[in-house]
Amino acid sequence: MKKFAIAAATATALTLTMANAAFAQTQATQAPMVLAAGEVTQAKEATSDTWITTKVKADLVTEKGIPGTDIKVETNKGVVSLSSTTAVTDSQKDVAVAIAKKIKGVKAVSADGLKAE
Repeated sequence: MKKFAIAAATATALTLTMANAAFAQTQATQAPMVLAAGEVTQAKEATSDTWITTKVKADLVTEKGIPGTDIKVETNKGVVSLSSTTAVTDSQKDVAVAIAKKIKGVKAVSADGLKAE
């Protein structure tokens, strides 16, 4: 009878240990899913910023009278920054800013990096 009681106690202890390990593993599996949800949000922002940058750049290149190929476009959380190494006129700068502002998702435009003639 003692052997049976010891075997039953051992089996119960092993079962509880395995159940705790399985439960802990389930929790560890769920935590990365929560983390992944945050990463998905960041990925959406990055995709949106990339889309905005591409759209602004494409519109600048196709606009006549604007040196679109010389204007660098960067986007961070919907804020577009325009810069260039070549000088642009004030009217070209104004048109470039207006083009960037009309793109969906753009929150603000900074043209401080555009060199004026």
